[in-house]
Amino acid sequence: MRIVIAEDAVMLRDGLTQILTGRGHEVPAAVADAEALLAAVTEHRPDIAIVDIRMPPTHTDEGLRAAITIRRDHPATGVLVFSQYVETRYAADLLAGGAQKVGYLLKDRVADVSDFIDALTRVAAGGTVLDPDVVTQMFNAGHHAGHLAALTTRERDVLTLMAQGRSNTAIAEQLTLAYGTVEKHITSIFTKLDLPASGGDHRRVLAVLHYLRP
Repeated sequence: MRIVIAEDAVMLRDGLTQILTGRGHEVPAAVADAEALLAAVTEHRPDIAIVDIRMPPTHTDEGLRAAITIRRDHPATGVLVFSQYVETRYAADLLAGGAQKVGYLLKDRVADVSDFIDALTRVAAGGTVLDPDVVTQMFNAGHHAGHLAALTTRERDVLTLMAQGRSNTAIAEQLTLAYGTVEKHITSIFTKLDLPASGGDHRRVLAVLHYLRP
């Protein structure tokens, strides 16, 4: 993969670069602010951009706004944002334009290199990856109330793992269910959320958006 990194902390930026290049990936640019990130994406057309939400000059949401711009102007580039803390509003803003090729992780997840690389791969391939802590807080905050009320507890468990970007096989292992049972739960979720089969829409992505919608 070709990966652009935007992180103002020098040690973390250099560490990410070493991790990725050491595993055969190309990092054509590693920058410290949102303006340089947008220029790097325009120049290098990476498969994915890793973006810290809080960057100079105000250290508020510069990275998030840059990520949203990349999603709009460079739809072929996946975006994985990460943050020190769970900020569910930012996750919702990031997903407002759709859930393909996007991820949101806490910085602590970088410590598990295998999971981090797996998350990058899934996002670059068109998937969605959300940190389990982000999903849990969004669920507990009531984002699911109303439009997901028809789902059973087990169906909500399955949808929670779908929102984390888990495959059917991974969901089955996590919940100790048969693969066929997971498929039946997902079919039921699609039905209850009124997501009929369509050649133009990805029902799994739409289900996740239902989950995250306020």
